[in-house]
Amino acid sequence: MYGALDISTSGLIAQRTRLEAITSNIANANTFLDEAGRNNPYQRRVVFFAPSGSGSAGLSGGKVAAQGVKVATIEQEDSFDLRYEPGNPYADSSGYIKVPAINTVFEQLNAFQAQRSYEANIAAAEATKTMMAQALRLIA
Repeated sequence: MYGALDISTSGLIAQRTRLEAITSNIANANTFLDEAGRNNPYQRRVVFFAPSGSGSAGLSGGKVAAQGVKVATIEQEDSFDLRYEPGNPYADSSGYIKVPAINTVFEQLNAFQAQRSYEANIAAAEATKTMMAQALRLIA
C-alpha cells in the first residue's frame, strides 16, 4: 500500500517541476537579452519524465518493478524566432532581433494539463490514505 503513496508522491513532484518550468517559460516569453545585454534570447525549458529507477524489496526478498515517475531531464530548446525591428538597437544588419520561440497559449495549456495531473495525484493519494485507514480498522 505504501508503494501507491510513493507513486502519487513522485507524480506530485514531477508535475510541480514541470509547472515551474512552464511558469519560467511564460515569464520569460519576451526576454531577448542576456545578462550581458546581448541579443541572446531566453531558451524554452522542457521537462522530460521517466519511470523511477528504484525498486523495493518484495516479501520474497526479490525486487519489485520500479513504480512511479521521476524527472529525467530538463532541457533547453535551442530555437528562437526572428522579429523584424529595424529601429531596435539590438537588431542585426538586416533589421532582425532574436526572440524566444515561446507560444504563451501553448504554455498555458501545458500549465493547465500539469495542474490537472497534480490534482489527480492528490486525489489518488487521498484515496490510498482512505483505503489504508479502512484496512487498519478491519484489522483492529
